[in-house]
Amino acid sequence: MIVTAFAVPWVGVPLWLLIVNSFKPVGEASQLSLALPKQWALVQNYSAVFVTGNYLTGLKNSLLVAIPTIAVVLLLGSLAAWGYARSTSRATQFFFYMTALSILLPPAIIPTIYVLTTLHLDGSIAGYALMNIGTRMGGIIFLTTGFIRGLPTDLEEAAAIDGASRMRTYFSVMLPLLRPILFVGAVLLVITVWNDFFFGLLLLRTSDNSTLPLTLYSFASSGEHGLNWNLVFAHVVMTSLPLVIAYLIAQRQVLAGLTEGALKG
Repeated sequence: MIVTAFAVPWVGVPLWLLIVNSFKPVGEASQLSLALPKQWALVQNYSAVFVTGNYLTGLKNSLLVAIPTIAVVLLLGSLAAWGYARSTSRATQFFFYMTALSILLPPAIIPTIYVLTTLHLDGSIAGYALMNIGTRMGGIIFLTTGFIRGLPTDLEEAAAIDGASRMRTYFSVMLPLLRPILFVGAVLLVITVWNDFFFGLLLLRTSDNSTLPLTLYSFASSGEHGLNWNLVFAHVVMTSLPLVIAYLIAQRQVLAGLTEGALKG
């Protein structure tokens, strides 16, 4: 209770500051106060985000990056984790630790750009998605391998006795068991991929390929007389809105996955 009372102001006050100032004209928003607007500019601010803030383009590109990245990383990462968890080979364990090491090491930008240029994917949404898939895989493998090691092998052995192939065993037996930890991984992935700015700035060089963080950056830096805080706040609200909607839709599954994954992991 004490922790909650301490945490709520740290979350609630910035959130209120963000939302209430997105409703104000530029003069009032520049004061960064918590007061309600004296003059409301809700329609004007949010219209500007869509008209001049390149919001719909950024939303489309963010979805084109996030959805394939999350799907591929969860599928391939859980398959690799299953192999690592059930193998007793020293060579396999060596590769597992090398894969886990990618969590600590930052991606090599110059070699990445070189490889994407060689594949004629430099500056493209597909190239940026591939970079995200490669760099996020290690975290999911590490997370899922520990979870699988805590699961009994009885169901897998029973499926093998019944003649199920390895892929059939994965989709029919392992995937339902991995749902809690994959929900945890999906939450981590969607937050990091959706909010990524640094690598997007380096790999996506045109406004047509900009994701939401990049369109927000361009929008915020386009003012001739400093930041228009009202428009920046409105754009931040719209950038965060898809994540909030996705969380509200899958709230029960996410919370159940976090709880069960924490208990089993």
